[in-house]
Amino acid sequence: MTRGRAMTADPYAPLLAALAGEGESSSDFDLHPDTVLPENRKLRPAGVLVAVMPAEDGLRLILTKRSSRLKHHPGQIAFPGGKQEDIDADVTAAALREAEEEIGLSRGQVEILGHLPPHETVTGFLMSPVIGRVGGAFDPVAEPGEVDEVFTVPLTHVTDPARFTVQSRRWRGTRRYYYTVPYGPYYIWGATARVLRGLAERMSACG
Repeated sequence: MTRGRAMTADPYAPLLAALAGEGESSSDFDLHPDTVLPENRKLRPAGVLVAVMPAEDGLRLILTKRSSRLKHHPGQIAFPGGKQEDIDADVTAAALREAEEEIGLSRGQVEILGHLPPHETVTGFLMSPVIGRVGGAFDPVAEPGEVDEVFTVPLTHVTDPARFTVQSRRWRGTRRYYYTVPYGPYYIWGATARVLRGLAERMSACG
């Protein structure tokens, strides 16, 4: 087998190609071009783990359904992760620590493949998506009080630009628009969908 064919056979090759290119940061305000954000605003750094693992039907992405009792983004579909704490060396360390706490994914099982541009959330976080490849068997354990469910979706589903739509709802007295990419019973929207939309665009551009 030639080297070119071996690379083509690698299911991670399209993802790695997408990560090799430059990308622009995103925001919950992307669909509101008239929004003027304060230049001196202070955003809290956070890291989320975009964890990809092999399965019989191809690569799958690990997602969580957040507890409805949480202060930020209750009940939403999200990547495992959270704000950077003093004990974290950086946002990558924060993403790995949070994933271990929230879903029982050992950081030793995760190979970091790269990073996506940061995303600013409407709740004041600067969220850095960390792309990781999960090796070995993974038996998720949801953290009580933080995570209601851990599940996976096909990576091909959430990196297909045609599956995304823009919807809206009233929020704090104004109409907010956001991306969605539903999968079965899971309504993936907001910051999670926006990050995935950016990844879908990059993978599509790589052809």
